[in-house]
Amino acid sequence: MFRISQYMQEIAAPTPIGPTRKPPGPVVIWNLIRRCNLTCKHCYSISADKDFAGELSTAEVFRVMDDLKAFKVPCLILSGGEPLLRPDFFEIAKRSKELGFYTALSSNGTLIDAAMMKQIAPIDFDYVGISLDGLGATHDKFRRMEGAFAKSLAALRLCRAAGLKVGVRFTLTQDNFADLPGLLQLVEDEEIDRFYFSHLNYAGRGNKNRKDDAHHRMTRQAMDLLFETCWRYQQKGLKKEFTTGNNDADGVYLLHWVRRKFPQSPELAAHVEAKLKQWGGNASGVNVANIDNLGNVHPDTMWWHHTLGNVRERRFSEIWPDTSDPLMAGLKHSPRPVEGRCASCAYLAICNGNTRVRAEQVTGNPWAEDPGCYLTDGEIA
Repeated sequence: MFRISQYMQEIAAPTPIGPTRKPPGPVVIWNLIRRCNLTCKHCYSISADKDFAGELSTAEVFRVMDDLKAFKVPCLILSGGEPLLRPDFFEIAKRSKELGFYTALSSNGTLIDAAMMKQIAPIDFDYVGISLDGLGATHDKFRRMEGAFAKSLAALRLCRAAGLKVGVRFTLTQDNFADLPGLLQLVEDEEIDRFYFSHLNYAGRGNKNRKDDAHHRMTRQAMDLLFETCWRYQQKGLKKEFTTGNNDADGVYLLHWVRRKFPQSPELAAHVEAKLKQWGGNASGVNVANIDNLGNVHPDTMWWHHTLGNVRERRFSEIWPDTSDPLMAGLKHSPRPVEGRCASCAYLAICNGNTRVRAEQVTGNPWAEDPGCYLTDGEIA
């Protein structure tokens, strides 16, 4: 995750460069259930409104949670499918809070009404993230449910009224790009705490010219809008978090934005660059982990086709440090054994080779250059 707001604060009020922070354990995104009441176009778990056999029992989930706690995992993101469809979900969420995990709920929001809030509010989730794929009809089209937007917006309002920290998650595609400005305005008008912008982990565009590629041009325009909006909030003193995911080239693009925005202050760009290197880019297989509904462990949620082990057979605390798997060995290696443009990139220390799954999907080689990198050859030289 790339925290835009954090770097805007550094631009406004630089802080000393400290040692690189090493989290005690990875953030775990846990797909507790695959069932969902929606059939969204860009679903990575290919969920459906039916029960899936073999999912972990309550007792098995609790046993894994105990192991995660002992392994010093700091945060559990409880996801699905739609996690609220799991009958024991609130037992699991309560247990997570009791164990001291930072506990987040990742939901599509359509099931959150006043009655559901009577169960959600007492858990006191640290964060509730709800997906919006655009405004009104755009969102409903993506979610394939008429009225989904109204239900999800109502859920955000209910959670906010209950005093919970809430955020909107948005995945950029060519079909919802035009809705981004309006969605950002909605986030401001509704006093929503966080906006998470996810790049689509699409199969990629190979070696097409990135300067002329429509998807890459659109991505750059979206990032410019996010940076300018976040900087405006920073100047106005508005507290709001902007984050991005699934494309760590965002850090390098921010550095170029700072150089263009503040050409009279090269020392400021140097400070931001040092802070970006301290962040270190993509953390899949290191500080980000995924457990799916069957207990399979993956380097992150986009690697469901690559399983590292199963928590029914081995403890997560044994699976995660194991580098006998070549993919995990490479992901944990620094620098990663990337090839092509990524190998020659001057900013590898910032993005860490970006999202390796795109390279693997396009070429069969997880270490090939990332086809989702929207930076030009000149920008990475």
